[in-house]
Amino acid sequence: MAILGTAAVEVLIPVAALIGIAFAMLQWYVVAKVPVPSHAGEGSGGGGEGSKQGRDVRGEEEEGEEDGMDYLLVEALCAEIQRAISIGATSFLLTEYKYLAAFTAAFAAVIFVFLGSAERFSARPSPCAYDPSRECRPALANAAFSAVAFLLGAATSVLSGYLGMRVATFANARTVLEARHGVGRAFAAAFRSGTAMGFLLASSALLVLYAAVNLFGLYYGDDWGGLYESITRVPSPCSAASAAASTPRPLTSAPTSSARSSATSPRTTLATPRMMVAHNVIADNVGDNVGDIAGMGLDLFGSYAESSCAALFVASICSFGAEHDLTAMMYPLLISAVGLLVCAITTVVATDVTEVKESDEVGPALKRQILISPPHLFICVSAGLWAGLVIGYVTEYFTSNAYGPVQAVARSCRTGAATNVIFGLAVGYKSVIVPILAIAAAIYASFRLAATYGIALEALGMLSTIAKGLSIDAYGPISDNAGGIAEMAGMPRRVREPTDALDAAGNTTAAIGKGFAIGSAALVSLALFGAYVSRAGIMAVDVLSPRVFVGLLVGAMLPYWFSAMMMRSVGSAALRMVEEVRRQFDTIPGLAVPDYATCVRISTDASLKKMMAPGALVMLSPLVAGTLFGVETLAGLLAGALVSGVQVAISASNSGGAWDNAKKYIEAGMSEEARSLGPQGSKAHKAAVIGDTIGDPLKDTSGPSLNILIKLMAVESLVFAPFFAAHGGIIFDHL
Repeated sequence: MAILGTAAVEVLIPVAALIGIAFAMLQWYVVAKVPVPSHAGEGSGGGGEGSKQGRDVRGEEEEGEEDGMDYLLVEALCAEIQRAISIGATSFLLTEYKYLAAFTAAFAAVIFVFLGSAERFSARPSPCAYDPSRECRPALANAAFSAVAFLLGAATSVLSGYLGMRVATFANARTVLEARHGVGRAFAAAFRSGTAMGFLLASSALLVLYAAVNLFGLYYGDDWGGLYESITRVPSPCSAASAAASTPRPLTSAPTSSARSSATSPRTTLATPRMMVAHNVIADNVGDNVGDIAGMGLDLFGSYAESSCAALFVASICSFGAEHDLTAMMYPLLISAVGLLVCAITTVVATDVTEVKESDEVGPALKRQILISPPHLFICVSAGLWAGLVIGYVTEYFTSNAYGPVQAVARSCRTGAATNVIFGLAVGYKSVIVPILAIAAAIYASFRLAATYGIALEALGMLSTIAKGLSIDAYGPISDNAGGIAEMAGMPRRVREPTDALDAAGNTTAAIGKGFAIGSAALVSLALFGAYVSRAGIMAVDVLSPRVFVGLLVGAMLPYWFSAMMMRSVGSAALRMVEEVRRQFDTIPGLAVPDYATCVRISTDASLKKMMAPGALVMLSPLVAGTLFGVETLAGLLAGALVSGVQVAISASNSGGAWDNAKKYIEAGMSEEARSLGPQGSKAHKAAVIGDTIGDPLKDTSGPSLNILIKLMAVESLVFAPFFAAHGGIIFDHL
């Protein structure tokens, strides 16, 4: 018997979503109180209050080389850099959205045609797919509502990506300015900004899904199978948008890393390498915002929506749907609603109850946020929650420079780049073992308890604290951008040390976030796979069947083909970027007025145009397999891509993270061993930079994008399952 009645469920879900949105706006308001010079085109307080702050901090400076700094000029420069980053990121998103609009319109038409043609565009009620004794809504209506759901998902993706990026670019300079007062205030600014983005996206997703269920329900009535099948079309555009947004970061970071590898001292202000770094930091920071905010943010956002839709759909075709038990049906959304409220409480603990006072407290503060959020629904979703924690902490062990694996990678740099690459690859391969075992154990337990529905809830359990995950994910690029702005603005070492500490902690939590994203993608894909098998009418997937085994082999190959296309695109575009930097340095005297816009444009064009081929591979593979070879071959294709893709994604992400933090370990020089490998510009440091440059496309593009491959293929297969069941297998049926 349900504890909550129907009325309570109908109230709790939207109220929790609205509370989440209000909480996000409150965090935004607190961060906005940090003044930035008004000529930057945003912020409050103007130059007056900012000028006073500058005088206060200048008075606090210790004797030495940093005395006499013109903080009015520094504030203005921070505002100018933030504005350039914001313009570049906005330009990318607007260009991406033009491509997305064309794709959305075309694919919505494809959905309508394929689903409508499954029953010859019939406008008459037809026997229900899961209960032939009842009549359900006609195929034409299902096709139309599915297309509308897809368009709704596209609109949600556009709004979420834009708002998330605006929050991040809004906070960059403010984090730098707060760093003048210590690491605690800088941490609070960055974390509050990430919280604003995380709660805004998570709450919006919950509200959109809840509204779609109720609006579509006005037509579908008691046809819950048709209703929730159409709702599964909502998350698809999120994955498509995040795939394109994941590409810019390695493109823009490659020339910056190359320039840094030549630098002999981080304090050199007029040396050629330093000027190249300053020139590229705008494009690099644009890539951070677009890749980690619009890319990884939309990936997690899409996983959350897909896991919710999978759970709703599976529930609709089991006893919950047959008995029309609304409270039980809404259980997946109730998990997310309660998760929002719990995450809000833990955020207050991080920013208001406790205070970060020292740089070494930043990492533990972020990890406490990951740890204290999960246990709110232990009994129901513990498998997903704790599997996520296992993946997160294993990822931290293999990618943090506080532990042996990364330190071993750093030591390998003594003998050059080749050994660095070998050790980094070994770390990535080894890091796959425990996460896969954790996922396997959680899947078995959940399936034994509640079959496919249990797996869907497990995925939702891993993402029930999505607001916190998105907050910490956004914190990373905000802190990274703050460090870049502080460096470009010539901030003193006393200010750069807190921003560097925030950035270092953000790198580790970003790796943990990628681990959560990969684990949740595996569970979401498996739940969607189960829904596809049910919708396609497949009684069992027999791996000894030639049709299935062929699909398995090809599906296992797809992640490698996809990764190769992505990495080649990144490499060729990065080459163009480096050549453009060299051209500007040779043709612009003293690089007095760098042309940032051209670098950003190269990244934008490459990200969008070169994503067409990998995107086509993802979108066309299920259509070709299902139409030409049938539903069984497509089932094998999905299984092969899932098993192979998850492991390649974990390995790629963790190898890249290990190389990145091995470089930072040498640069920071926080131990005797690290100092013996440095300083910047040493042979060991140059080898570490080469590894980091290799790792960027692995951890920022290839790894995260594989999440999208396995999820998008599963979603698309479920969307077109009625057509494949009716007309698929053109080739195999005639052989």
